[in-house]
Amino acid sequence: MPAIAIIGAQWGDEGKGKIVDLLAEKVKVVARFSGGNNAGHTVVNQLGEFRMHLIPSGIFHPDVTCTIGNGVVIDPATLLGEIEDLKQRGVSTDNLFVGDRAHLIMPYHILLDGLEEEARGSGALGTTRKGVGPAFADKTSRMGIRICDLLDKDSFGKRLSFVLEYQNNILTKLYGTAPLSLDEIYQDYCRYGERIAPFVRETDVIVKEALDRGERVLLEGAQGSMLDLDYGTYPYVTSAVSGGVSLGLGMSPANIEEVVGVFKAYVTRVGGGPMPTELGDECGDLIRDQGREYGTTTGRPRRCGWFDAVVARYSSEVNGFTSAAIMKFDILDVFPTIKVCTAYEIDGVIHNRPPASSTLLDKCQPVYEELPGWQCPTSDIRRFEELPPQAQAYIRRIEEFIGCPASIISVGPGREQTIMVRPIP
Repeated sequence: MPAIAIIGAQWGDEGKGKIVDLLAEKVKVVARFSGGNNAGHTVVNQLGEFRMHLIPSGIFHPDVTCTIGNGVVIDPATLLGEIEDLKQRGVSTDNLFVGDRAHLIMPYHILLDGLEEEARGSGALGTTRKGVGPAFADKTSRMGIRICDLLDKDSFGKRLSFVLEYQNNILTKLYGTAPLSLDEIYQDYCRYGERIAPFVRETDVIVKEALDRGERVLLEGAQGSMLDLDYGTYPYVTSAVSGGVSLGLGMSPANIEEVVGVFKAYVTRVGGGPMPTELGDECGDLIRDQGREYGTTTGRPRRCGWFDAVVARYSSEVNGFTSAAIMKFDILDVFPTIKVCTAYEIDGVIHNRPPASSTLLDKCQPVYEELPGWQCPTSDIRRFEELPPQAQAYIRRIEEFIGCPASIISVGPGREQTIMVRPIP
């Protein structure tokens, strides 16, 4: 049976964790395929509120196998901390497995992430400083260290000795910092390796065998499409769009039956980079307060703005969305009128797609369409037909822009606060 991909359609933080948690009860495997612990997924269920950064959101379903694929970069301390937290709160991690080819975030990656940000000064990217970018850079430059390396201490020691000499040269000669200790890192990571070893598997094989058996697999993305290295607002980027599934999990794209784009009913962004519909007024503050828009990973206040249909349409084209999930719809309940950005204007010229250049995108002025609000609570509504006519019209207008139906509308953080417009196959 083919797979279902869950993809962030904006700048991340759209609510993918809730969608994965909702759909996980219908699948056998939930597989995380990209990003690192700079991503944060919040799940609210009968056990409470959980904030995770590496472990797939399907972990709350005991019959579901959860895998962290080879496309993810892993901070072992963060992973082990999440495992321990889940266990202490009564959630089993017996069905959690980590890809043996996944790359590790090392102490020098975290240090370099901060030093590079400081060196950029006013041009800082606003990274989470978790070491994710430098880890991916090392992966590409063939300087990375992988999970499988930890399972052979002799091999790991030799690999670390070579790589750390190179990294210490950068730290000491370029940034003037003290070198990192080879023995300290080696001992720490050997201990991590011993604790992670029981979870290590060939996760690509787990996914392939599940698909071969005709079982349904849910593919969990991280961050958002506008943070993609190739198609996002470069250089303010980090993650991968739906095409990253194949590389991150070692599976054929032909196995993907449905691609669900996850949108907020408005937009948010953390960190630097252009955001044409950003609101620096009371409306933006109200959205932030009502939606509790603070980063799961950093706690930083998110930048908030009206729904950007230019970004939504572009994201849908790049990913091939077959359906959409509209999240935090209830946050708009208080507004008498709601705006949707339908196009950009630069020096009198109308643009219907985001320009490749972040400099140009920063100059874009939003062209708005104004829609009537509904000004009544929606958090207790469970059927689309019961939504106020204005709310239904807002959803239908978004569907027109993104070119696919809205299958799910979230009207609150809880599992039950969900309107299932149509079933996800």
